[in-house]
Amino acid sequence: MKLLLTLSAPLLFASCSTIAPSPKGSIEHVVLMWQKRPGNPADRAALIAACDELRAVPGVRSLHTGTALPSDRPIVDDSFDIGLTVRFDSATDLNAYGTDPLHVQKKDEVLVPLTRKILVYDIVR
Repeated sequence: MKLLLTLSAPLLFASCSTIAPSPKGSIEHVVLMWQKRPGNPADRAALIAACDELRAVPGVRSLHTGTALPSDRPIVDDSFDIGLTVRFDSATDLNAYGTDPLHVQKKDEVLVPLTRKILVYDIVR
């Protein structure tokens, strides 16, 4: 069993390092944010409003914002304040989104000043 795990590990991690997804796979861009002032309703509203404006960026297929659902389950991380999910048709669209002037402006003027931590997960569907 140990030998099997040792031999299969490189194959598992090689598939995770693929740079370009298949043309058929859409991308889910998941962003979790922790506020500098946790629970501050004005900051929360400003973050959500800024994220909602990103719907206007070309290539965005869908965009949803919300807050963490409290959970007692040990596997669930509910420590973040705001969650954002954005769907793209391709990695090319995701990359263009990252440099779009509206995205850069909202990130620099709202997200970064009001958050202490941001985590991003990009998932190929």
